[in-house]
Amino acid sequence: MNKPLINLLLLILLLMPFSNIRAQKKEIKFIDNSPGYDLAVYYFPNYHNDDKRNELRYGKGWSEWELVKNAQPRFEGHHQPKIPLWGYTNESDPDVMQMKIDAASKYGIDVFIYDWYYYNDGPFLEKGLENGFLKVKDNNKVKFALMWANHDWVDLFPRNPEKGPAPLFYPGTVTPETFDKLTDYVIANYFSQPTYWKIDGCPYFSIYELFKFVESMGGKEGAKAALEKFREKTKKAGFKDLHLNAVVWGIQILPSEKELKNPAELLDFLSFNSATSYVWVHHVGLDQFPQTEYSEVREKYFSFCEKYFKTIKQPYYPNVTLGWDATPRCSQAVNFGNFGYPCMAVMKNNTPENFKSALEQCKSWTDKNLKGNKIITINSWNEWTEGSFLEPEREFGYQYLEAIQSVFKGK
Repeated sequence: MNKPLINLLLLILLLMPFSNIRAQKKEIKFIDNSPGYDLAVYYFPNYHNDDKRNELRYGKGWSEWELVKNAQPRFEGHHQPKIPLWGYTNESDPDVMQMKIDAASKYGIDVFIYDWYYYNDGPFLEKGLENGFLKVKDNNKVKFALMWANHDWVDLFPRNPEKGPAPLFYPGTVTPETFDKLTDYVIANYFSQPTYWKIDGCPYFSIYELFKFVESMGGKEGAKAALEKFREKTKKAGFKDLHLNAVVWGIQILPSEKELKNPAELLDFLSFNSATSYVWVHHVGLDQFPQTEYSEVREKYFSFCEKYFKTIKQPYYPNVTLGWDATPRCSQAVNFGNFGYPCMAVMKNNTPENFKSALEQCKSWTDKNLKGNKIITINSWNEWTEGSFLEPEREFGYQYLEAIQSVFKGK
């Protein structure tokens, strides 16, 4: 055999392992955890104990578990503190996230939508995703996506209402240059992951406060240009397009934007692909203090759904909220009162049975009103200090997860 041919064969043999890796990456098969639907659950990543910003303010090893541990009953019959059956876990540990992914997949969850933070000085709370979820070996069970939580970050850990407004740590308003860097970061570090959630081949990216984003970009024209550039960069990276989602509670019209008459026009102008909600209390006030009935909030929310989805051209993905109790974020050292978030009313009777009824109502609404992708968002996987979490707790254990399994997997 001649030398050139031998060299060619050696080269082929050397490249074969890399070819196999690429093929395996392309052929990754995801488990359909809730057949016919995409159940996307919000994930709040403030439960790892190695975040530098948190440690700078609250001390080494701090995470929001400290508020969970220190919560106390604030009125008769109030169930606090909440005690997690899995313990006070560190979500930046891949073994911990493996456990969470396994449970989510088993009970019907398809996607974790991470509350994702990026301010003018860079990312925040990213280690739960980057050191935890993304380093899990069994990565085809649950997908992930981002909701850019571009709100002001204020001191709620805990908030003392007697001292006035909570101090501002990181403003949600960013510069256009920051947004440009942010989108580069997202495309390179997340969209490129085989586990990133795509709708019709397009990576899903949600914006929490659209009003603040428009303000950050200097108005609707700047916002439109920034999102168009984001789309082009996404396509240049090899994706079909970008799926832009708006969380509807933050949609307002700037006083200077006279051409736009209503929020629906803003969604069109900025070419959003869909809208959804984060939590029911963004649409329904908790009128009875200290407790408002869960079923009452549920009915008012679905009344909102019925009206709102008819006002926009984009599909609206409905939300199911598990509960609401933000009292752990309210200073335990002061008398409890209705002082505004997080010192506010809680939802009562958000039992697994009532949560299951909400899931059934949402499924029925989705079947009736969504002709394409049947997507439902759920609040949430682990909002422990807002009283809305699927992770098992001592009172009801796995019953909330079992409710999802029963409604969407028929088990």
